[in-house]
Amino acid sequence: MAEANPTAAQVVTLKPAKGWLGIDLKELWRYRELIYFLTWRDIKVRYKQAVLGVAWSVLQPVLTTAITTVVFGVLLKVDSDGLPYPVFALSALLPWHLFQLSLQKSSVSLVGNSNLITKVYFPRVIIPISSVLAALVDFGISLVLLFISIAVYKLPLTWNVLWVFPLTLLTVLAALAVGQWLSALNVQYRDVQQMVPFLIQIWMYATPIVYPITTIPEGTFRYLYSLNPMVGVVQGFRWAFFGGTPPDMTLAISSLAVLVLLITGLFFFRRMEKTFADVV
Repeated sequence: MAEANPTAAQVVTLKPAKGWLGIDLKELWRYRELIYFLTWRDIKVRYKQAVLGVAWSVLQPVLTTAITTVVFGVLLKVDSDGLPYPVFALSALLPWHLFQLSLQKSSVSLVGNSNLITKVYFPRVIIPISSVLAALVDFGISLVLLFISIAVYKLPLTWNVLWVFPLTLLTVLAALAVGQWLSALNVQYRDVQQMVPFLIQIWMYATPIVYPITTIPEGTFRYLYSLNPMVGVVQGFRWAFFGGTPPDMTLAISSLAVLVLLITGLFFFRRMEKTFADVV
C-alpha cells in the first residue's frame, strides 16, 4: 500500500498584480524573513573590513557638526534660536544623515541586487525597504551623541522627546518614498545614481539644518517650503528636544508630501517592476 507523502510540495501561483497599487501586505509578511536577511546583510557589508567599523556612525555626525559650527556658527554667526550652535546643528543633522544614507542606499539597491532579481521571485519592493531599515543602526548609535551633547550643555528634556519615534518613522517613509522613484528609474537610466549625490547636496541646503526655519518668511512661502518632507522632520526634532513653537502646519504639510510621494512612488515602482528582470 502506498504511503502518503507528509511533505507535500507547496504550489505558488504568480498572477498579475490587481488593484491600483497592487501591494499584497500578506505577501510582504510572508517574506519578512527575507527582509530581515537583506537588512542584516546590508549592515554587515557596510562595516565589513572597515578599519573603524561602527565608529563611522559617530565620526560622520561629529565631524559634520564641527565643520558647520565653525563655518555657520562662528564665522557667519547664523542665528540658532537661542541654542548652542553644536546641539542646534546636531539635532537636525541626525535625521538628515538617516535620510541621506537611506536614500543613497535605496536608490541603487535594485541594480546592486540584480543577481537576486533575475533568479528568484519575491516582492521587489523588499529590496529598497531593507536598504532603508539598515540605515537605522547608524541613526541609533549617533542619537546617543545628541543626548550626550544635551547633558554637556545642561539643556532640559521634556516628554516631547517621545515624538522622536514617529518623526523617525516619518524620516524612514520619506527616504523610502523617494528611494522607490530613484531605484526604479536607476534600473532604466544608470546615470540616476550619478545624480543622487548632487540631489542630496541641494536638498540639504533647502532644509533648515544650518539655519533656523524662522529665516523663511511666514505665510504662503513657508507653506510651499514645507513641501520639502525633511522640513517638518527637522523642525519636529528640534521641537521634541528643545521645545519652542510646535511645528504644527509645517509638520502637517511635510507629512502630506511624504504620503503623496509614497503612494505615487509605490504606484510607479509596481508599474516598472515587470521590466526589472529584463533590464537590470
